[in-house]
Amino acid sequence: MLITRTSQLTGKRHELDIPVTEEEIFRIDNRWHSGELIQNIVPHLPKEQREYLMSGATPEEWEDLLWI
Repeated sequence: MLITRTSQLTGKRHELDIPVTEEEIFRIDNRWHSGELIQNIVPHLPKEQREYLMSGATPEEWEDLLWI
């Protein structure tokens, strides 16, 4: 599924193709209310993709931030 997010680090808009269902996206977007952990919702995804789903930040943005 093509997922569009705005990075909380840079404000840039990104699109990534991530193997998730609409139900998983709904659960991720509502996890603050349910208290559900993202690693329990989508355990099949690598941590970089889970981070993108939560913050919109790409691995490249995190790397750039850490090298500043």
